[in-house]
Amino acid sequence: MDSNIPMPDERGYFGEYGGQIIPPDLVVIMDEIKDAYLEISQTKVFQDELNDLYANYVGRPSPIYYAKRLSEKLGGAKIYLKREDLNHTGAHKINHCLGEALLAKHMGKTKVLAETGAGQHGVALATACALVGLDCEIHMGAVDIAKEHPNVTKMKILGCTLVEVTRGTQTLKDAVDSAFEEYLKDPVNFIYAIGSVVGPHPFPMMVRDFQSIVGKESREQLLEQQGKLPDVITACVGGGSNAIGMFTGFLNDDAVKLVGVEPAGRGLDTDDHAATMSKGVKGSLHGFECYNLQDENGEALPVYSIASGLDYPGVGPQHCLLKDLGRVDYVAVDDDECVDAFMTLSRVEGIIPALESAHAVAYAMKIAGDMSPEQSILVNLSGRGDKDVDFIADKLGL
Repeated sequence: MDSNIPMPDERGYFGEYGGQIIPPDLVVIMDEIKDAYLEISQTKVFQDELNDLYANYVGRPSPIYYAKRLSEKLGGAKIYLKREDLNHTGAHKINHCLGEALLAKHMGKTKVLAETGAGQHGVALATACALVGLDCEIHMGAVDIAKEHPNVTKMKILGCTLVEVTRGTQTLKDAVDSAFEEYLKDPVNFIYAIGSVVGPHPFPMMVRDFQSIVGKESREQLLEQQGKLPDVITACVGGGSNAIGMFTGFLNDDAVKLVGVEPAGRGLDTDDHAATMSKGVKGSLHGFECYNLQDENGEALPVYSIASGLDYPGVGPQHCLLKDLGRVDYVAVDDDECVDAFMTLSRVEGIIPALESAHAVAYAMKIAGDMSPEQSILVNLSGRGDKDVDFIADKLGL
């Protein structure tokens, strides 16, 4: 990987992907956010406040755990888990939500708007806004509200306004549309806190930067604990924030294989999946260029995953470039493999993963047996499965 490749360039492009595919008046607003971010995020005051919160509020650094029983059960490579599920609020989302909320406070914004799918971004942002004293409004599809009830309750307890989205497929893509429309009513006083490395520039860069702490920590921890880097690193990919956060720490380590795991849903041969990298084409979506799943008219297709946080028809622009460069491999795991990994990790290691994260666990389980005991796999366990337990219990009749 050439470390001299700009990520992104001055126009917000990662190669052919990214940019600002938005009206000119909104470009002005986005550039103001970009300029504020580039200035404020470099100040000692901001960095000290954020680092203090990471350490004493979130609980960073999150540990790396050797899944000994799972590794022995599968045979072959040793499997390690980066325990982002142990963060306050239960997932990696708090990493960038704190950064976005602090930025909004320093910019003098009055309200933070966002979408959420599985609810982890919504809970993390509601938490961050409660902490810094800003109003928070979260838009969530009706299907996801019914499916992710524990997170819905948490958001309400934390004081955010929850808007139920009943249009379209009533899932993540529609929640994005709804929240962005509300944001456009007053972009001067509101800020849209995008929940992944997607959207117009500067959000793919900002969210990536805040999430890069995951990869930086992992690299330091592994070298200290094992004296070497893993052979394979894997993370689930919807929009792609947890994956890019992890991969950023290893992009220049060519000997480390990086694998993003997408949702194959009910199968890549059906319409019920969200495997953007596997089946998508280049186009524009939500203000940026990326691989996405679209119909013959260029409109985003309805997508599906058992994991609500992965059912997005696009993907972060840096992921698109990394795919084209061949630096990251993108594979797909279906619902059945995901549920099997969810249950296996729960019963073998006593760790209940988020369904999103279980996709990455499933891939590690699939390849471990073909590797040697001297090799290792690092899984970014991006979130815990509290939000999913009722759904899984109903599905499996537990």
